[in-house]
Amino acid sequence: MSLTRGLYAITDSLLLADDRLLPYCEAVLKGGASLLQYRDKSSEHSRRQNEALRLRELCERYNAQLIINDDVALALAVEAHGVHLGQTDGSLSEARARLPKGALLGATCHANLELAAAAEQAGASYLAFGRFFLSKTKPGAAAAPLSILHDAGQQSRLPKVAIGGVSLDNAASLLDAGADYLAVVNSLFAADNAAKVERRARAFVELIHS
Repeated sequence: MSLTRGLYAITDSLLLADDRLLPYCEAVLKGGASLLQYRDKSSEHSRRQNEALRLRELCERYNAQLIINDDVALALAVEAHGVHLGQTDGSLSEARARLPKGALLGATCHANLELAAAAEQAGASYLAFGRFFLSKTKPGAAAAPLSILHDAGQQSRLPKVAIGGVSLDNAASLLDAGADYLAVVNSLFAADNAAKVERRARAFVELIHS
């Protein structure tokens, strides 16, 4: 599957409680997100599989792609469009071997070009860098300089994903620095209702494609 440029929405199990997961994710897809990552670190296998299946159906309805965080088996079980792995989430090369041809494989690279090079060698489809700003999802993560996006672009043609505290106020600086995708959690989903989530997604998409 090819990647170009767009909004990358990432769910958070603590944030999306009280049956908000599906309506909020549909809202973000209506707003134009092209990638949706299902991120749930719990061990509730049956619930996670059911939610992932329903999210895949939503993604297909809105012509988006579903990425499963840190679980190749779940991605295969629900026929998701790809997997994202952090540095402690397992082998990228093994994941690539297990995934069907054309599936997306994302890699967390923090602010490290050596990690990015190794990820590309292992078959990654995109490289995720960050955190760039203060993040509620990963408050203790080390900060990454904007320059890493430019430097990564000099080293690789793979799409670059910027993550960590991304908001409408700072998104332009990331795009100017070379980000292809903006990965957003709280600035999308920390909202009172689904309509607000959709409006936020549309605002991000308009900024990305302006």
